[in-house]
Formats: sequence, structure tokens, C-alpha cells
Amino acid sequence: MQKIFLSLLIVMVLGFAACTNMSRTQQGALSGAALGAGAGLGISALAGGSLGVGALVGGALGGVAGGLYGNQQEKQYRHY
Repeated sequence: MQKIFLSLLIVMVLGFAACTNMSRTQQGALSGAALGAGAGLGISALAGGSLGVGALVGGALGGVAGGLYGNQQEKQYRHY
């Protein structure tokens, strides 16, 4: 379990390090997916469900929501 956690942590750190040249839509999607996966994992743990499914569903929904929010911010930024 500790090896899996460490591997996941390394992948996340490397993934976030590559975010410097991303558009607002891409940043929103990535941030939303990360937050959604964490929230889905936590909710699944509390509810007694499958942790993997909770993280996947939360990550997918968070990615979509974050992408939509980032896209909206990008459109507003272009108008200024």
C-alpha cells in the first residue's frame, strides 16, 4: 500500500510540474480532476463503497466541471 501511495504521489508531483504552459481550460480540468478524485475517494471511504470507483467517478466529474469553469475563465480573459 505504501509503494502505491508513493508512486501515485510521484506521478502527481510530476504531472503538476508540467502545468506551466497550460491554458486556463486545461488547468481547470486537471485541478478539477484531482480535487474530484480526492473527494470521490473520501466519500467512498466514508460510505463504505469501492475506493477506486469513487476516485474514478469523482475525478471524471471534477475534470468536466473544472474544464468548463476554466473554459469560461479563458473566454472572460480574452474579452479584456
